[in-house]
Amino acid sequence: MLYPLFDYLDKVLDIPGTGVFRYISFRAGMASLFSLIITISFGHKIIAWIRNKQIGETVRDLGLEGQQEKKGTPTMGGLMIMAAILIPTLLFADLNNIYIILLLITTVWLGAIGFVDDYIKVFKKNKEGLAGRFKIIGQIGIGIIVGSTLYFNESVVIREFTNPVSIEEGVVETPAYRDVKVAKTTIPFTKNNELNYETMLGFMGEAMTPILYIFVVTFIITAVSNGANITDGIDGLAAGTSAIIGITIAIFAYISGNAIFSQYLNIMYIPNSGELVIFASAFVGACVGFLWYNAYPAQVFMGDTGSLMLGGVIAVLALTLRKELLIPVMCGVFVIENVSVMLQVGYFKYTRKKYGEGRRIFLMSPLHHHYQKKNIPEAKIVTRFWIVGILLAVITLATLKLR
Repeated sequence: MLYPLFDYLDKVLDIPGTGVFRYISFRAGMASLFSLIITISFGHKIIAWIRNKQIGETVRDLGLEGQQEKKGTPTMGGLMIMAAILIPTLLFADLNNIYIILLLITTVWLGAIGFVDDYIKVFKKNKEGLAGRFKIIGQIGIGIIVGSTLYFNESVVIREFTNPVSIEEGVVETPAYRDVKVAKTTIPFTKNNELNYETMLGFMGEAMTPILYIFVVTFIITAVSNGANITDGIDGLAAGTSAIIGITIAIFAYISGNAIFSQYLNIMYIPNSGELVIFASAFVGACVGFLWYNAYPAQVFMGDTGSLMLGGVIAVLALTLRKELLIPVMCGVFVIENVSVMLQVGYFKYTRKKYGEGRRIFLMSPLHHHYQKKNIPEAKIVTRFWIVGILLAVITLATLKLR
């Protein structure tokens, strides 16, 4: 909302200082600052309101140390994260940007699904929450919206350069380019690192590409959203991991939206994607600000309102920047947590069928509960997972040069 105002003040009224709003770095900094202020300054009031409404966490007895102490802790704190993302984005981002519109829709859509799930658990006293099939239907719905927009919307293009970049003696030659409408993605660790979805289908490509692309988008959003949801099991784990991923995505967004940097690093130049830096900065600020109250021992839990939304937003950010094949590395913590559950369940069913009794790979899944069962302090588990997340972020950024 402030972007068009300051744009008018700068271009029409020529008021000194208002042109600073044209800089992505300034607006990104302001977005992260406002996001932190919203969560930290108003967080205690929101927590008090949640507590007064008796919106407390219902804890299943899993035999974990300190688990029962969490009973009654205010939940649905994901509303704090949503507010801290949406308000700064609305204030500082260009709301005519198709990518910003898409991310705002994703945030509200998945946040609403998580809210309904939390509402059923808390107010209806149903521990199962929203039925899994309805969650999947909701995730498929946003997947179709995102996939269709990225494939069909005329504002979504990739620019191919027709002349090499020249940076000599401080003089930067303006690159020439042409806009192309094509479904591409980036293949990490390869020299010619672009994959066209159409070429994957051969002679059926033109007809089947939209279907394939929308399916891939839907699968990724569902997988990452559920991965973040599973990771949200101990204090500060999901929020901290998401913040690390958000910083990584913000760097990619800045480079992908800059013609000079993207050509110099030989990555896709995606016009207008630089605006995603503002959204990603608000996202990181919201996660870090939430940690003020969610770090061990947590004063509030994000609930599915936050975790489903965080994972889905990360997936859509990666998809808009054509970095979806980097998700297994960038979101490695989510992947490991997800895989640990699948391995545990699959092996248990297999051994029960073969030997008559179910056996386990881990003491408990997801993986963070396995370490809790080994009596490792919760805060230490979270810190180590954050360190792993940072290492994965470094590897992800290294793909810019390692090919």
